[in-house]
Amino acid sequence: MLRTGLLATLAFALWHTAAGAQMSHHQHASEAACEDVVLRCASKVTPAFATDGTLWLAWMAGGKISVASSSDAGRSFSTPVQVTKEKLNLDWGPDARPQIVVGKNGGIALAFSLFRDKAFNGQVLAAKSADGGKSFAEPKPITSNNESQRFVALGLDADGSVFAAWIDKRNRVPAKQEGRKYEGAGLFFASSKDGGATYAEAQLATDNTCECCRLGLAFAGPGRPVVVFRNIFEGGVRDHAVMTFTDPAAPGEVRRVSKDDWQISACPHHGPSISISAAGAYHVTWYTNGKARKGLFYARSEDEGRTFSEPTAIGRADRNPTRPYVLAGPRGTFMVWKEFDGEKTTVNAMTSHDAGKSWSKPVAIATTTDTSDHPLLVSDGHKTYLSWMTKADGYRLLAIGDES
Repeated sequence: MLRTGLLATLAFALWHTAAGAQMSHHQHASEAACEDVVLRCASKVTPAFATDGTLWLAWMAGGKISVASSSDAGRSFSTPVQVTKEKLNLDWGPDARPQIVVGKNGGIALAFSLFRDKAFNGQVLAAKSADGGKSFAEPKPITSNNESQRFVALGLDADGSVFAAWIDKRNRVPAKQEGRKYEGAGLFFASSKDGGATYAEAQLATDNTCECCRLGLAFAGPGRPVVVFRNIFEGGVRDHAVMTFTDPAAPGEVRRVSKDDWQISACPHHGPSISISAAGAYHVTWYTNGKARKGLFYARSEDEGRTFSEPTAIGRADRNPTRPYVLAGPRGTFMVWKEFDGEKTTVNAMTSHDAGKSWSKPVAIATTTDTSDHPLLVSDGHKTYLSWMTKADGYRLLAIGDES
């Protein structure tokens, strides 16, 4: 655990940063009724830092996907660029959001999903900017298959290629035709060697995964993507699993993160988060409502996901803790989640300086009295930031750790 003095210093710094950020970001505050495409109307906002320290945001608002950048840590943003020209029925599911990665040469890759029909069958579209975000090519399907795809996750590999993983239901039709029972969906993936302009043919990583939860994506090293996902184990148990690829085209074994024993035939809509430290430690956070444990949990692995530590409970059970997110930086690992006390929603944070073996006490770093997006963490290589969109207070970027 962190020393009391350090914790108090961290708490004050977080409060001071949050207060200042709320004032400086007032111009981005949301309106009560907001159908425009501007940032203040966004329901889902995803951040990414470029190597030069520029913050990029991709968001969905008014049925369109937009992108803008900030060179002053989120105090002001460039004129938004609309990636999609027409209003679309974008995937508004609780775990759906646009994805963005920024390459070393300034190229930007995006991916997002839309609903094709009232049965919530989706399609993943991808687009690339080759001119530093000034314009984007017309979004195109990430795969030619016409079955449902949702919950795409993008990751930037060390060589500049883009790795994509998503949930895909293409195998349900053949199963039905053959009279076989088919649960959930498949975990599919594809890589792009041109920075997200085109993707290789989609491949199946594993079948019968939960069809309605976001994926967590990280890299164990160059060319070694790692995906954490809610799997469907024997007996309809929807617990989390991790898969480490030996290369971008070779999926590894499905390894269970924790035996929570959540047997459910419905959609949790509550996916996991993963981050991998420079030393190779896997950090995973998730939600469960199983027989063995209920609530938010954290576990780590030091053997590439073969085994995980005993899960550690996160947050106050009486305040409905949700949406955990973890990020391992050069000098610390940070974790955030939301809690609701009946009047306001609070984002709490914890810090570990020993690879997740112990954690500081939770510190409240941001609050809102209205609806809000999931709390996300993003790093520019020096500091770790909370990225959070709220209806009442707009977009906030709050520094929560100095790793310089």
